[in-house]
Amino acid sequence: MLVAGIDSSTQSAKAVLCRAEDGAVVAEASAPHPDGTECDPARWWDALGPARELLARADAVAVAAQQHGMVALDDAGTVVRPALLWNDTRSAPQARALVEEFGGPGAWAGRTGSVPLASFTVSKLRWMAEHEPGHARRTARVLLPHDWLTWRLGADEPVTDRGDASGTGYWSPATGRYVPELARAALGHDFEPPRVARPGEAVGRTADGALLAPGTGDNMGAALGLGLRPGDVVVSIGTSGTAFAVADEPAADPSGLVAGFADATGRFLPLVCTLNAARVLSAAAAMTGTGLAELSALALAAEPGAGGVTLLPYLEGERTPDRPGATGLLAGLTTANATRENIARAAVEALLCSLADAARHLEGQGVRPRRTLLVGGGARSEAVRVLAPAILGTAVTVPEPAEYVALGAARQAAWALAGTPGPPDWPAAPATEYTADPLPDVRERYAALRDAAPELDIWRNP
Repeated sequence: MLVAGIDSSTQSAKAVLCRAEDGAVVAEASAPHPDGTECDPARWWDALGPARELLARADAVAVAAQQHGMVALDDAGTVVRPALLWNDTRSAPQARALVEEFGGPGAWAGRTGSVPLASFTVSKLRWMAEHEPGHARRTARVLLPHDWLTWRLGADEPVTDRGDASGTGYWSPATGRYVPELARAALGHDFEPPRVARPGEAVGRTADGALLAPGTGDNMGAALGLGLRPGDVVVSIGTSGTAFAVADEPAADPSGLVAGFADATGRFLPLVCTLNAARVLSAAAAMTGTGLAELSALALAAEPGAGGVTLLPYLEGERTPDRPGATGLLAGLTTANATRENIARAAVEALLCSLADAARHLEGQGVRPRRTLLVGGGARSEAVRVLAPAILGTAVTVPEPAEYVALGAARQAAWALAGTPGPPDWPAAPATEYTADPLPDVRERYAALRDAAPELDIWRNP
């Protein structure tokens, strides 16, 4: 028996075809998505073209996709406007207004497990209601990216799962229910959300006859693909950066730094997300006139601390901390230290410092790290792998590169196909452990720059 998993991410669609019994990959396909912060969902569907033959061979299929995206549909199921994606920060004022209207951060954390930011669906709905009232009035349903693709593939009705639903801002992981008054206040009227399917439930069949699992969000898919257990902390470096862990109890962080998400199995997934991750490395490569491999070599050739050069990596605004209008800053430059090596090193150190902050916030929500796993496209950088334990302050396990989000979706598909109480036990991927002495001076200099930045308006976007 074969199962297929799809990762419909911000930048691309990736699909894997696996053996249902052990997760061994037998085929893969991929295609790019358009760049930007909004996208016509039809482009996601078109990107599955290279995977059609692969999906036709599968006995079961599931989709994991980027979280939070707002897919607004009218009464006929037609897309009202291009989907607003998680990385669209224009709804930051609306997020702040919603937080205040409903009792402040603590009240939101208590009701939905999270405090909404610009990335959350609920904030995007309020933005549309204020700036595109005609579109808002037409909206009868709101789906997430994975919901829409699962429906197009053949779900019997619009469905979501508890993992992705927990990123909307109007569904509670603690109660397992929608909070309709929050959704209504955001859009200005009631709309029909998708049904939240049970973990491992079969929700329909594709045109080729494959069983459809409910799918999930990309971070929940990665947790499934990695086979996470309580105490495993994942630091993922993709388009966004994330630090998350599987937990047995729901999180509710009134500071808003930790999103109290659910996972795709019936447990919970406290998560911290940064807007800036792998693209920090891409930007540094462009600054130094190199490719990513050479950037890594340059970073490793520099001394720890980059000769005093420190980067604040908020190149696209930032989500954690909540600074949607922030910009990046390169500080400490002198004629003596302004070298390509130091700039490369500063970029890698800044990326890892930002993610170290993210991982530390999890501990405030009761996460007790047993091990730290480093994954994502950014983990392919040798400099990132070598420097990660020194910046994170702990040994780091790096599983071999794989499409873990797509693998998690495939594992969910195998679960639905088997009809068992839990997902199948697939062998863990081979991994390498990295250790290094901590670099507290690097963390301290980064923290000083991070904490000083909000006081200077010159470092913000107009």
